[in-house]
Amino acid sequence: MSDRKRISRRTFLMYSLMGTGGFLAATILTPLVRFAIDPALKAKEESDWIPVGDISEFGPEPTKVDFKVKQVDGWYESEVPQTAWITVENGEVLALSPICKHLGCTVNWNGSPDHPNQYFCPCHYGFYEKNGKNVPGTPPPAPLDEYETKVEGTTVYLGKIVPNRLVRG
Repeated sequence: MSDRKRISRRTFLMYSLMGTGGFLAATILTPLVRFAIDPALKAKEESDWIPVGDISEFGPEPTKVDFKVKQVDGWYESEVPQTAWITVENGEVLALSPICKHLGCTVNWNGSPDHPNQYFCPCHYGFYEKNGKNVPGTPPPAPLDEYETKVEGTTVYLGKIVPNRLVRG
């Protein structure tokens, strides 16, 4: 009568259970996958510039400035404290990172009475010049990194950390 092949009850039940199981798996996995990749899909903030003060607050002597940067790790948002040494000479702003390039210690301006007008790393007696250049014969292998800077009106803004552009290690 009919050329169609008949399907057994066992085959019908197997197909029904596979379809139902696939539907349930998709229903459960879709929110889990969305939850896992959601941070990657969020739009990044347009501005990474942090205002740190009025340009009149800075001069040729390095000034230590503490500020906070918003950080997002997945779903956890926090403010990370950071520091910069800022100098302004002839209208040029230089903001140096205080992280020593030798082993990551924190450098200070005029930190050693034996070496005035230099950045000093107390961990292994590393020295840097005012522009961030590492002093030959001391442990640091490279100059201090610097922050990108811009001035809008009279406000100084710091951006991300970049290798020192004034000196070569």
